[in-house]
Amino acid sequence: MRVILAQPRGFCAGVVRAIEIVDRALQKHGAPVYVRHEIVHNRHVVENLRNKGARFVEELDEVPEGAVAIFSAHGVAKTVERAAEERDLDVLDATCPLVTKVHVQGRQYVAAGRTLILIGHAGHPEVEGTIGQIPGTVLLVQSEADVAKLELPLDAPLAYVTQTTLSVDDTRGIIDALLKRFSDIVGPDTRDICYATQNRQAAVRDLSSQVDVLLVVGATNSSNSNRLREIGSESGLPSYLVADGSEVKAEWFEGAHTVGITAGASAPEEMVENVIDALRALGPVEVSTMAGREEKVEFKLPSKLLQPLVAREV
Repeated sequence: MRVILAQPRGFCAGVVRAIEIVDRALQKHGAPVYVRHEIVHNRHVVENLRNKGARFVEELDEVPEGAVAIFSAHGVAKTVERAAEERDLDVLDATCPLVTKVHVQGRQYVAAGRTLILIGHAGHPEVEGTIGQIPGTVLLVQSEADVAKLELPLDAPLAYVTQTTLSVDDTRGIIDALLKRFSDIVGPDTRDICYATQNRQAAVRDLSSQVDVLLVVGATNSSNSNRLREIGSESGLPSYLVADGSEVKAEWFEGAHTVGITAGASAPEEMVENVIDALRALGPVEVSTMAGREEKVEFKLPSKLLQPLVAREV
């Protein structure tokens, strides 16, 4: 069996930054540190950090006053920020800078007197955080059909922003529907969607033409991982989302000679290796990596984690 790995795949700069924030907080402050929600959508990452001493909570009232609290990469609402201040928490914000960029854009549009439309998935932590960062009403649309249902004057001053991990193609269709329906609407170009989302989707499209089966390594609650699997399926390819090698099924590969593997932006490379090991259990495997874009993006850590670590008394 030939295995072709997508390039790029796996961790993006925002995920690397978020995980490093938790790691460095543990080194600096010792365990426990408290993380609101999953730092990223991957149970292997979460369990690894939990084993090091991170405690994951749903709400800040589960965090002792004055403790170290970390906001996940998806971002949080202003109400969460205020609650952290009231509890005197030592906050480290692991919000992806590209998500923060969406927050800033949204506030600028509202300040200019425009009604804001957010293109995204209802209930997703990033969407909830973005809505909570905008002073005023935010209208959520998930499809072109939702655009048709908007009860707004056709000449109302509007603006749109998008959830960073959405499909470029799906977003473009919704944006086109908005531009056709409303005469006074502005927003960022689809190129402003997360670079990692775009790169991984483009790689899967290229990969899909070279393989018989596609495996996407990622979590079921990861928006970008689900979309990668959907792109494979839309190409007419049997495509499966797996968390690790334990979920790989032999019957998927009957008659297949070439298997493509990619990974969502929050899936660690060790899980890709774990999936390859599962394939090796089925027979000989030859692994290669497709040519693709090399990502060199790095995001700065919070300034208080850049200070030299001081040895703690035990």
